[in-house]
Amino acid sequence: MVKPTLVRYDAPPFGVGELWTCGDRVLWSELPRRSESRPTSDSSHALAGRLSAFFAGAADDFADVELELDEGFYGDCQRALRAVPRGEVVTYGELAALAGHPGAARAAGTFCARNRLSPFVPCHRVVAANGLGSFGSLGLDYKRRMLALEGVSF
Repeated sequence: MVKPTLVRYDAPPFGVGELWTCGDRVLWSELPRRSESRPTSDSSHALAGRLSAFFAGAADDFADVELELDEGFYGDCQRALRAVPRGEVVTYGELAALAGHPGAARAAGTFCARNRLSPFVPCHRVVAANGLGSFGSLGLDYKRRMLALEGVSF
């Protein structure tokens, strides 16, 4: 049995991000945050370099990264959102429809708020029908910065 491993990566100027892996599979990912209590990158893991480059503006869709996906509605949303190309956005309602659940826009919003696999499952690409939407505790400026990495302005 493979034991989960914590991987930290530097993503200036976003901060330090963390992900948990089990072998080559990502189980959980936390977007980079500035914090005095988070240590800097401590891993030579291949994904650490790719994530650092992504947050510096490198084009990477992470399509080849194996993820521990959920079952049911959340898993449907994860798979649908991974198919949204870099530089494009969808509304919460469009995500729900792409996931096979038309009319479930609010549930798609809840999925995005609880996303445990960002940026591999890029919830920053999901917007409200009338504007940017939200981005939880990281805030709208963070979401704008992530969209700007992909050439999208809001």
